[in-house]
Amino acid sequence: MVAPSSYASAELTVKGSRFLAELFPLAAQDEVRALLKAQKAKYADATHVVHAFIVGKHAEIMGMSDDGEPGGTAGRPVLDVMKGRDLTNSLLTVTRWFGGTLLGTGGLVHAYGDSAKLVLEEAVLEPLVDRSDFAFSSDYAQYQVLKKLLERYQVTALEEEFGEGVTVRGKIVSSEAESLSAQVFDVSGGKVKVEVKAAE
Repeated sequence: MVAPSSYASAELTVKGSRFLAELFPLAAQDEVRALLKAQKAKYADATHVVHAFIVGKHAEIMGMSDDGEPGGTAGRPVLDVMKGRDLTNSLLTVTRWFGGTLLGTGGLVHAYGDSAKLVLEEAVLEPLVDRSDFAFSSDYAQYQVLKKLLERYQVTALEEEFGEGVTVRGKIVSSEAESLSAQVFDVSGGKVKVEVKAAE
């Protein structure tokens, strides 16, 4: 499975109709509604805002909408393209401005499918890996050494709190968590222990 690391967009014009495809990274299904509402407000002048989404470690949650286009001509081809690329944790919208020429059902399927393919070519897709939450606290002297150590690992969402000591929190690729814990323990002479919460 792969997931987008950031927003991407691409545009296609077919017989005067403009298709704007946009890909959004998702953390959870409950983000879909808010994103769609924002898209429809942003493109109030558009004829249709079609969408498809896939969420979950095993792409177990998915949904789509033709948003007024003939059934099966819009949301389904977009979802099929996403599934074909093993995509998850993403929402793909295709906004259409009607250009005056009817495309027919076959034309619509191609236009929406091609729009989805186009935006996925623009997108940066990364393999989906399990990440675990980790945290540790140290004094300021050790923190400088441990900060250098962290640079060797695939750490994201790093937060540092400075008080009497330093508390560090973040996410680490699960397969590296044990190595990080051992390294921190060794480097700190057994004074700093890393708490790791396994990925759900």
